[in-house]
Amino acid sequence: MFKKFIRNFSRKFNGRKIIPTLPAVLVLGLSFTAVEIPKAYAIYQSSSDTNTEIFDYIENRRRERRENQLTEEQEKLLADIEEKKSELPHEIEEGKYPVAFEGDDLVYNAATGEFVATGKVDVIQLEGYRFQSDEVRGNIKEEEVRIEDKGHMIQLTPSAPRVTLDGYNMIYNYGKKVGTADYAKGRFGEYYISGKRFEFYPDHIVVYEATQTKCGAHIPDYHLSADRMEIWPEQIIRMYGIKLWIKNNLVGTRGYMERKIEETETPYFPHIGYDKDQGFYITDEFVFPIIDNLIGVINAHVNTKQGVRSSAELRYFNRDFDAKLLYGYYYDSNGKWIKKTPSLYTKYMKHFEHMPITYTIQYEVGNWRNNNLSSTHHAFSVGLSHDPITIDNKYMLFLSTSYTLTHDDVDDDLNIGDTTVNGMNYDIKLAREFDDRFAAFVGYNYTKNNSKNSLYEYDNPDSYSSKFLAGMSYRLTDKDRFVVGLKYSTETRKFEDIDYYWYRDLHCSTAILRWRAKRKKFEFHWQFTPW
Repeated sequence: MFKKFIRNFSRKFNGRKIIPTLPAVLVLGLSFTAVEIPKAYAIYQSSSDTNTEIFDYIENRRRERRENQLTEEQEKLLADIEEKKSELPHEIEEGKYPVAFEGDDLVYNAATGEFVATGKVDVIQLEGYRFQSDEVRGNIKEEEVRIEDKGHMIQLTPSAPRVTLDGYNMIYNYGKKVGTADYAKGRFGEYYISGKRFEFYPDHIVVYEATQTKCGAHIPDYHLSADRMEIWPEQIIRMYGIKLWIKNNLVGTRGYMERKIEETETPYFPHIGYDKDQGFYITDEFVFPIIDNLIGVINAHVNTKQGVRSSAELRYFNRDFDAKLLYGYYYDSNGKWIKKTPSLYTKYMKHFEHMPITYTIQYEVGNWRNNNLSSTHHAFSVGLSHDPITIDNKYMLFLSTSYTLTHDDVDDDLNIGDTTVNGMNYDIKLAREFDDRFAAFVGYNYTKNNSKNSLYEYDNPDSYSSKFLAGMSYRLTDKDRFVVGLKYSTETRKFEDIDYYWYRDLHCSTAILRWRAKRKKFEFHWQFTPW
């Protein structure tokens, strides 16, 4: 019976069967060891006063190149698809992608539409899927596939995250694009995801009792678990009832979180470290959803010198506009503190359509306090930045400029007088990536505001405006990277900062040692960072 079906609906090439009009089938399994994942590194996200964060950009670009490389089984799938396309007698119709079956035994009932494929079953759907299992059952007429045991699935379709997934007890209707799977796990884009139950719908996927991480270790250094996770076609992950884990230890909870699959920001975990001004510190962020695009945030900061210095925020955000109502303590990269009681911050950022330019408008107004100083603080800026410019495939040029106006209405009883600073700011940096290990940059920066002409030192670490900067980064091993950053003041005519860094990859986290030679300060920072 099956041979008759093949004669009527397929062509035979070297023992392979290609069924021209059968829609995509989804086969899942739990043999996760079969998934080959490319090696990747933790994303770098440092804090610097010598502009060495430009090396973070370079390192993250290197990381993305490594992560975007196809695995061997993904490359084989693309090669097999091209081979089978060349064997077809006609061009593929839009939306009708043929399916090729290979197996030790294939049985088909033309009357009922039922089929059984056993042995080493390999199913390739030419849109970009591979499905493997020891046994696949289904119904051609009902467009349904059923798998009681385990299997393996790869997805490499356009405009969708790469998926490698394994699971049990799969029922999938490829006509309606709905189905279920139990005890499945695999990789969606950059995320490793598992769940007790997967539910597939035409426009999204729901995972119950789910876990999610960007750490690919057998026992991840960190992961999130959720009562429910949703994966939407805009490559957005939404999680509800979240628990945060370091290894197998519960370290916190969160009600809701939303993130794009391709985002590379630091995940939600505490930051731990030490510096001379704060002593040992730990910072954490707790988010409370209110309504769409509106959240409450508590920023917890505890250190051994100042004690508890935290803040609370009400945040509104959409695609281009952010607004925050801020209350509490805030600090900059030099450990300078300010207390906002309260302050309103707004930001609008937009990339010009058809142009490599981004413009940003920012405004903040509120009551600022620091020791005996108190004022109504106004800060306005409008800026333009050019997308990184590649020159001769060797150099990267970064250009930005802005106009800022800062005004402080000082409390009358302080007898200081109001302070106003306004003017243009310029930043230009030229970087070169010599090879996969060595990179360097030079640059010039002018900021009108500095700690000498402004009321507060917060966010104004320098007492001068004009400076040259330079730095170099060298990766000694796959896990160790060393950076030097220099800052030279054209006003004092001397080096004001010479900073040394050692970045140590700890699989799915990064330890950063920083020695500020001119300031005689040692710092240590440890942060969980995604692959």
